[in-house]
Amino acid sequence: QAQVVESGGGLVQAGGSLRLSCAASGSIFSINAMAWYRQPPGKQRELVADITSGGTTNYADSVKGRFTISRDNAKNTVYLQMNRLKPEDTAVYLCRVVAGPVDYWGTGTLVTVSS
Repeated sequence: QAQVVESGGGLVQAGGSLRLSCAASGSIFSINAMAWYRQPPGKQRELVADITSGGTTNYADSVKGRFTISRDNAKNTVYLQMNRLKPEDTAVYLCRVVAGPVDYWGTGTLVTVSS
């Protein structure tokens, strides 16, 4: 059974850091892109960052220079290092895994940044 599980969320003060992890397991093969999205309270889901199997990255303007996405292909895991966090980064962070024609999503991990 395919599973995508995020971890690492929590409560942090503004200016602090968190590292999120997302592991894909089960019947998920030939992973192409992996990505982090977020959904702030009462707002729509938005792309934070993505990374191809070859390591090419893409970031939302709002997180450039503060967040870094990386992946371990051997572990089918993607990470999001978040530095200099701001209250507006507060959201549920969700992981998306693209494997061929199929998208897999995790259920999310909550990040709360206090001012």
